[in-house]
Amino acid sequence: MASAQDIEGILRLAGQGFDLLFANDLEAAVDVFAAEGQEENSPIYLMGLGVCAFLKAAFGMEPELMEDAMKCLTLAEQGTRKHMKLLKSSPSSHRFPSGIEWEVLHTDTTVLLGLTHALSDSYKGYLQCLYDLNRRVPSASVLSFSTHRPGFSSSAHSKFNKLFKTLYPNGLDGYATPSQSTPAASRRPSEGSIRYAKTTPAIPVRASAFFARWTGLGTLTTTIPVLGTITNPASGPVEELILSGTAFGYGLFNLVLSLLPAKIRNVVGFLGYSHDRQLALKALAVSAARTDVHAVFAGLVLMTYYGVLLLASGYQADEKHIMDQYKGIVRRVSQRYPKGALWILNKAKIQRMTGDPEGAIVTLQEGLQDDRQKSFPEADALLAFELAWTLFQCRRYEESAQVFMGVTKINSRSHATYYFLAAGCYVSAGQSDKAQRLLDTLSEIMRKRRRNMSTEAFIKRKLAFYKKKHARRGGDPKRFTESMKISPAKELAIAWNTHAHVDKETALAHIEELTALTPPVDIQTDTCQPGKLLDLDTPDELAVRSLILGILHRSLGDFAGARKLLHDALKHYQNADPNSWVGGVIHFELAVLDMKEGDWRSVAVSEGNPAEGNTALEVWTHAIKNAKDTLAHAHALCTRETDLSSRLDSRIVMLHEEIDMKMKQLGI
Repeated sequence: MASAQDIEGILRLAGQGFDLLFANDLEAAVDVFAAEGQEENSPIYLMGLGVCAFLKAAFGMEPELMEDAMKCLTLAEQGTRKHMKLLKSSPSSHRFPSGIEWEVLHTDTTVLLGLTHALSDSYKGYLQCLYDLNRRVPSASVLSFSTHRPGFSSSAHSKFNKLFKTLYPNGLDGYATPSQSTPAASRRPSEGSIRYAKTTPAIPVRASAFFARWTGLGTLTTTIPVLGTITNPASGPVEELILSGTAFGYGLFNLVLSLLPAKIRNVVGFLGYSHDRQLALKALAVSAARTDVHAVFAGLVLMTYYGVLLLASGYQADEKHIMDQYKGIVRRVSQRYPKGALWILNKAKIQRMTGDPEGAIVTLQEGLQDDRQKSFPEADALLAFELAWTLFQCRRYEESAQVFMGVTKINSRSHATYYFLAAGCYVSAGQSDKAQRLLDTLSEIMRKRRRNMSTEAFIKRKLAFYKKKHARRGGDPKRFTESMKISPAKELAIAWNTHAHVDKETALAHIEELTALTPPVDIQTDTCQPGKLLDLDTPDELAVRSLILGILHRSLGDFAGARKLLHDALKHYQNADPNSWVGGVIHFELAVLDMKEGDWRSVAVSEGNPAEGNTALEVWTHAIKNAKDTLAHAHALCTRETDLSSRLDSRIVMLHEEIDMKMKQLGI
């Protein structure tokens, strides 16, 4: 067992391994952890190996990688539990009770094990995740309360809450975040899980509670400033680990609960779990501003969340706050690991979502240059995937196709998806021969897969659809790409919300292409022109065309035209066959439109241009009601049998949270 004197040395060596991992040298990181990972007293190194396997699994989505992660993390969980028990009665080497550092590390392994199950993107995996998080774990007496005595057990949920309330008794407003070097208010005061105090952080000390061993006092004493604040900063790597790790674990645990699919969240409520997403994000931001290795992981979680939120939710109640936090985290970590693929990726995402896609392309291309360390191919595959979509967004179709195909050389995940997207790029570029050759290989590629992904089920249905359409039109069965008038990549770009982030020139070019197809769009907007060619002969294609056009018109600020087009898409969807996903997405995009238009109308009212005589609050009340009603329709159509349902479900969850946030801002 590692002694109190050894823990700082162990943390320093583990820190070297994590530094290598974050700098893209995964192989060297594994070597550092493996050198000590099999010894009885090194659960931290085992956790390092587990984290490496977990990240490979998270980015590669391969079952065997997940099994490796679970094996290492299970051993680490057992080791941290052992240390937690053995050290609880030993003298402390820091200002916290002895052994609490192992309590924090134990919560790390618990939540990572749960997340590994959730990565399967299946309801079984989500339920297994909940089981892991609800397991009864041994109590450490350093956190003993009147209802939680040594020797008793509690769920992981209970342990997270108690650790957090003990170490952050007055909430998080007294702590810095990456976007604020000094303490600042969060996006909103969180009142669901923790009540914030508005006074100087301080806590009373009792012998029977948390600080009994620390002070040796048996009665209520004078208050002591809370550790980790400006007036009483952390001292040494162990105290940093305790403070940063507690904020990280609490934040990640609650964020995971808040993002589970709706049906699984019902189980969460049944088990008695509650969560506050905004408090979770603030806890992660506080952790990200510290110096422990947890800070980098907290930053990674926040970057992933903010990147997905900005890309996929369609609407944000406070986009500036999100972007400030996002930029602050990326800037902070990039300075430390300038060659790390994960940080390069998020820098490029910020560029793309702030109107600089060409700058994002340069950043990503530089990140993929040959002179970089490349022993973390799963991370490099994310760079290539983002580059391919950004090139597609800029209508650089041939380059995009080449990059999509390049992803298959560095990632074994769903080659069929990349082939299908590359073929779609060639369709957009007018190169049907190249597209046909790629599509002809898909059946064999998917046959070899042990487990089809959700996009592959979609691909199978789309191929059958186009073959049937081409046969009906009397075409050569070997040339069915000639009947693809809407690029498959352009269609899948709806799920990745690429169309919502194009600039005006690109949007107009897409609109010109789509409105040139026939039958002509049977409604008129400020932007559409009647079509000339005869190309679309199924309700499915007509629904997809109007859906894309609606998104593009909304991005141009033509809200009335966007609404007409989305309702036109709904009309065609009623008779659609293979595109079972379209109906839910149309309702989702209508909800986004309600919120975007609410923003626009409320600004008009505040500037003295009343919309139909309404006040800004009346405008928002109406917009929010419509958005919530429409989002309920989207959710009802998002079933397990729906293509790409998990992606749409996640988008619905995020948008619903942003609508609730707007309601709190308005006091509705």
